[in-house]
Amino acid sequence: MDIWGDTKIDFMGKRKITFAISIILVIVGIIAAIAIPLGKANLSTDFEGGIALQFKFDKPLEIDKVRGVLEAGGFQDAELQQFAEPSKLLVKLGRTQGDLRAVSESLGGAFSAGMPDNPYIVESTSEIGPTVGKKLQKDALWAIIISLIGILVYVAWRFEFRFGVAAVIATFHDVLAVLGIFYILDKEISLLVVTALLTLAGYSLTDTVVVFDRIRENLHKKAKDGLEALLNRSVNEVLRRTIVTSLTTFLASLSLLILGGDVIHDFALALVLGIVIGSYSSIFIASPILLFWKEHKKQVLAKA
Repeated sequence: MDIWGDTKIDFMGKRKITFAISIILVIVGIIAAIAIPLGKANLSTDFEGGIALQFKFDKPLEIDKVRGVLEAGGFQDAELQQFAEPSKLLVKLGRTQGDLRAVSESLGGAFSAGMPDNPYIVESTSEIGPTVGKKLQKDALWAIIISLIGILVYVAWRFEFRFGVAAVIATFHDVLAVLGIFYILDKEISLLVVTALLTLAGYSLTDTVVVFDRIRENLHKKAKDGLEALLNRSVNEVLRRTIVTSLTTFLASLSLLILGGDVIHDFALALVLGIVIGSYSSIFIASPILLFWKEHKKQVLAKA
């Protein structure tokens, strides 16, 4: 049963409003991107440097109990990561916590006091220097830039150059929007969050390509229609597919956010935000850019 029927929503007519919203999101994202290398953002030890200690306990651990023990011991900002073996634990701390030996002893004291019936050994300790953190920041930035260049080349090859530019702008918009929201919420920026951003770039591209495919088909079938009407028709024709795909992916990511635990919470949050923003940009950003491109071209030719 078709629960939506044929929609005739004037998406292009709303482009001024959606562009204004997107400009605000992008500006916040740019501020966040500038704050990261300046050390003004909430960076994880992956980027900022810090201390990592790996423990092995005699009994399996409950991550919530461990977190409570560490908070009681004064380690509120500790990053915890469990392995496939539930008795192993990786603890990451910022450089402000102190030197490696002192921190190791303090952590050991917290575990001994909070879990006296579960002895442990320290399997490994390591320090992440600020130089390594800076390199990881640089590598993460290059990964995003290379992915955007790849999107431009692929979409320009499959469609036209203007389609490639529109896809890159929409993807760049999605990455910056999620980054900006994380910055506002003071969420930690980690390698896992960067992984989520790159995942979202691929998701956004897939959604945008579906819309562009229909636009290209309609450009050949209904070439006499005005571009604005054609874009509206194309988006409405794939709207049901976009909603179903986005909704199923959103629900899967939402379950990770609710049930996945603290370790992947920020990763799942980035996915949830990105799916919503990516679906929005495919409809309200990527397609209207094609219309803006044509209108701008007409203005340039009129002035020539």
